[in-house]
Amino acid sequence: MEVDHVGIAVRSLSETTPKWEQLLGSPASLPEEVPSQRVRVAFLKVGSAHLELLEPTSPESSVSRFLESRGEGMHHIAFGVPSVNEKLADLIRRGERVIDREGRPGARGRVVGFAHPAAFAGVLVEFVEER
Repeated sequence: MEVDHVGIAVRSLSETTPKWEQLLGSPASLPEEVPSQRVRVAFLKVGSAHLELLEPTSPESSVSRFLESRGEGMHHIAFGVPSVNEKLADLIRRGERVIDREGRPGARGRVVGFAHPAAFAGVLVEFVEER
């Protein structure tokens, strides 16, 4: 398994993206809306992984709740896996808490699924199906 990306919750992509572009010296992807998660995202390449900037599109989104309780900052870490459904099923068999019991549509046309932060020392873990 390799790190696919690190998610960072932000209040505004238009305000935050240029700062990250300047820091990393590379352009971000065009913003993409992910309706299943009620966010707009932009990705920036960092070595073999990415940073994902997440802006909520609804007050009911988990990212919106995260921003209200914790403010901007690291939201999750994502790992590439051959099969999201198999990874989630494995975690469930081992008795770990998950948010998703099966994969759902994510950014970049990929299937994603989340393990609950309680399963991994308070860190929200996302699994991204490798292409």
